[in-house]
Amino acid sequence: MSDDREYTEDGHFIVIEGRRWRATDPSIPEDRNAELRSILMAWRRDVRSTGGAAASRAGVQAAKIALGERGTPWWQQSESERRARWEKHVPRPEA
Repeated sequence: MSDDREYTEDGHFIVIEGRRWRATDPSIPEDRNAELRSILMAWRRDVRSTGGAAASRAGVQAAKIALGERGTPWWQQSESERRARWEKHVPRPEA
């Protein structure tokens, strides 16, 4: 892993303040990874502005699944399953 985060030895989790969080799938192409993170941040802002509306929270969930941070662990998926997961359309919140 190339960033300054602390990862577990297997690379499946990042460790923040002693707590493990599932790492983003490292196989996601950088441009798609950046796009999904942008969508995730937009949904997080929408959650805050809507007071946690169900649709906003569902948007966060969809983005996190696409990144491999939720749902079936990316290391348990085949290459084709992983690709299908990150290529699936994840909408942005309406402006």
